[in-house]
Amino acid sequence: MPTLILVRHGRSTANTAGVLAGRTPGVALDERGTAQAAALPGRLAALPLAAVVTSPLQRCRETLRPLLDARPDLVAHTEERINECDYGDWSGRKLAELADEPLMSVVQRHPSAAAFPGGESLRAMQARAVDAVRDWNARIESGHGDDAAYVMCSHGDVIKALVADALGMHLDLFQRIHVDPCSVTAIRYTRLRPFLLRLGDTGDLASLAPRERTDGAEPAAHPATGTEVDAEVGGGAGAP
Repeated sequence: MPTLILVRHGRSTANTAGVLAGRTPGVALDERGTAQAAALPGRLAALPLAAVVTSPLQRCRETLRPLLDARPDLVAHTEERINECDYGDWSGRKLAELADEPLMSVVQRHPSAAAFPGGESLRAMQARAVDAVRDWNARIESGHGDDAAYVMCSHGDVIKALVADALGMHLDLFQRIHVDPCSVTAIRYTRLRPFLLRLGDTGDLASLAPRERTDGAEPAAHPATGTEVDAEVGGGAGAP
């Protein structure tokens, strides 16, 4: 089955302000995020892409704009199911003040039980995103073959939840995963299991290009890395 190239949007104005943006409209890429987006076409240049799928939010669309400009044959398909988590009443609030909320300890230690006031649960977020990926995998394979690769641009918590699903991890462990802004996470789906090929990669991606199969062997998974600090809801701002 296809290879999913998950791209987290570039660094946003909310990331640098320490605000949990959620689905708040008008959150754009900041100067660094714009530069990250501009570098994305070069990083993906070696990869033939069958499709581009995006969250409906502005920061994802801005992240993909240079890639779409560089590859006019590609069109961005909007997928509501990979939208940012609906943080409800938490949206637009400072992360520093949210740290004192009793719910934050649940988000950190038992996220499968966390439901945001006026919003959705992390469990529901994961379920809709996994359903979206399964549907798009089938669609890409049907139209482009099982060696095809496609890009899906989404958000930190959504991507972490998809990685947890691919690794067979309980959602309660997903805060151990970290993905920086405009990083690439690649998952190769097969009939038996997914393989995590990249996690939060901010460098060159040429080695993800499909290679001729000679022995019928499945690709090996690449090691994953994490973070030693509490997980930042929404994904954080990345390296300075």
